[in-house]
Amino acid sequence: MTLDEQIGMVRGVGQFSSELVLNVTIPPLCFNDGPAGVRLGGTDVTGFPPAINIASTFSRSLMFQRGVAIGEEFMGKGTHAIQAIEVMMRNPKAGRGWEGFGPDPYLSGEGAYQTVQGVQSVGVQACAKHLGPYNQEHWRYGLIADVDDRTFREMYWWPFMKSVEANVSSVMCAYNQVNGTSSCHNAALIGDEGYLRTEGFEGFVVSDWGATHDSAADNANAGLDMEQPGDFILIGGGVYTLLELAVDLGEVTQTRLTQMVTRILTPWFRLGQDQGYPAINFNAQDPGGDDPLNLNVNVRSDAHTALVRQIGAAGAVLLKNNRTTSDGAATGTTTRGLPLSLDNIKTIAVIGQDAQQLDLNCTGGLNECNTGTMVIGWGSGSNNVEFTVPPITAITDFVEGFATVSSDITSNDLTGGPEVAEGKDLCIVFANAMSGELGFYQIVDGNEGDRNDLDLWFKGGSLIEDVAAVCSNTVVVVHSVGPVPMSSWNEHPNITAIIYAGAPGEQTGPSLVDVMWGAVNPSGRLPFSIDDDEASYGTVIVTGINPFPVLDYTETLFLDYRYMEANNITPVYPFGYGLSYTTFGYSSLSIDASATSVTVTFDLANTGSFNGTEIPQLYLGFPASAGEPSKVLRGFNDIFLGVGASQTVTMTISQKEMSIWDVISQEWVVPNGTFDIYVGASILDMRLTGSFEQD
Repeated sequence: MTLDEQIGMVRGVGQFSSELVLNVTIPPLCFNDGPAGVRLGGTDVTGFPPAINIASTFSRSLMFQRGVAIGEEFMGKGTHAIQAIEVMMRNPKAGRGWEGFGPDPYLSGEGAYQTVQGVQSVGVQACAKHLGPYNQEHWRYGLIADVDDRTFREMYWWPFMKSVEANVSSVMCAYNQVNGTSSCHNAALIGDEGYLRTEGFEGFVVSDWGATHDSAADNANAGLDMEQPGDFILIGGGVYTLLELAVDLGEVTQTRLTQMVTRILTPWFRLGQDQGYPAINFNAQDPGGDDPLNLNVNVRSDAHTALVRQIGAAGAVLLKNNRTTSDGAATGTTTRGLPLSLDNIKTIAVIGQDAQQLDLNCTGGLNECNTGTMVIGWGSGSNNVEFTVPPITAITDFVEGFATVSSDITSNDLTGGPEVAEGKDLCIVFANAMSGELGFYQIVDGNEGDRNDLDLWFKGGSLIEDVAAVCSNTVVVVHSVGPVPMSSWNEHPNITAIIYAGAPGEQTGPSLVDVMWGAVNPSGRLPFSIDDDEASYGTVIVTGINPFPVLDYTETLFLDYRYMEANNITPVYPFGYGLSYTTFGYSSLSIDASATSVTVTFDLANTGSFNGTEIPQLYLGFPASAGEPSKVLRGFNDIFLGVGASQTVTMTISQKEMSIWDVISQEWVVPNGTFDIYVGASILDMRLTGSFEQD
């Protein structure tokens, strides 16, 4: 390759220019958002659930299948690389928390691993983002994340480590600084002796769009292989416009430039993208326009639609269910609670604007408003939502001929909603809370990316309380990007069931009908704790007027349930929690420990009257001297069992998973002493306990 061609490989174009740097061998490499399906140029694509909902399934199989399906659609559009794997939710108000798999590093790591494997199994490159810690939208361009080595390794690095194990093609560095140095020229993160390379990463490091600062030499010599988009100079970026000069002056060696190009081309060859890969068939700058590229290739399929519906149902978390018959017995045909019956529910009230179709023409772009059912947050992690089936449509269609549906869904009317609800056999109240990327995007209802508070939007909590006051069989459905307060109404005797449906993607209505009327026994589990008080989470969003604030990660290893246990806080609903229409029994725990791994086995039985899937969870307690939280997640599985069936379940904890990061030796070390094993149905519902020794 000529020097110009090599520079063309490492400097992106396309944000404000359609210029393409070509040579006879290598075509342009196309990058596109995002983590939940094709965003730019995304006509005739599927609106997949974001990562926070796939995390709610606690299903590695569904995580992998979702990655495959998203990869298939990106390939169909001719896109080579997906900016896909987002981690982690440090604070529940964080604008982009829903793009990741929650606040637990182990669950996030498993989600990242399976997604990378799925995407790349079809020949599309996966990109993990954003390195280093990027956990809020306020001041993201100047914020300094101050995080110690052990915290970074055990918490925020863990999902990237799992992505590297899955052979992720690229890693994107963040806008913010880490310990005083910009992420994209932070050699401790991305250099040859940094976190990525010393743990085996062989792909390339790419900047977030406009995240480069200082000189071309600073970035290239620190380890940045590709700058995107190259012409983004408003907030930074465009530094590689001077890279060729830096090479000529000897500030960047030809050897380093060759290394940069080699790292970019390695996944292109490894995934076979040099052999018959589909041509780029859309212009992201002018989707739907007259450009010949805009072929509007339809990459949707019945299989993808069915998968979105399946994930939406599997990720729905049943938080409360008072299932009774008319005489108060616990069995028989139900008149209150879930699952519902088409036989005895004849009048239904559907209330709350979250039940209606979202506004596909919202000012600022799809999903940058909250005027209908919430299926995903806004910003670059969003996707195309033109095929959304809202709850009101799915419910009305399903009960046609069996029940009549009345609704008050154009707003959260605290007068009209209760009036519609009064006297109905069943009232379903919908409420939501949303967030998204700030960047240059629209501020939604006064929320600058990060949520202003944890509350449901548009007085959703008051609407729930007012409807429950007049309707004795009220079912609440919450769509949100994270935890919302519930304790003011969750124990109301007229609220017979609560479903936390999260952000379920385009098949939100059908997936909800599947759960409510019993076609699917709910198995979703909370990927975070739910509490009313933000202080219960141990972190804050830094706001104020300083554009370069320091965000101290003083909570260290204690996020979410780890922090709550350490501070004797009992949440409204704990991490890993979720109900089923059936019951499960745990027994016969066995622990086989060696120096390199621990194998845990136990028996699981369906002891109830419905077929269903249980999510057994394995938690590890380290020796007291290790300085770890009292329990950390180290295993989970999704086990389907018919009524009366049982199965022996096996989970394995690897050597690294029972290690801590030793800052002195700079190694993963297994501490000496007694480890405790906990197996249960949530962090606060342990069914089996045991221990083993390491020395």
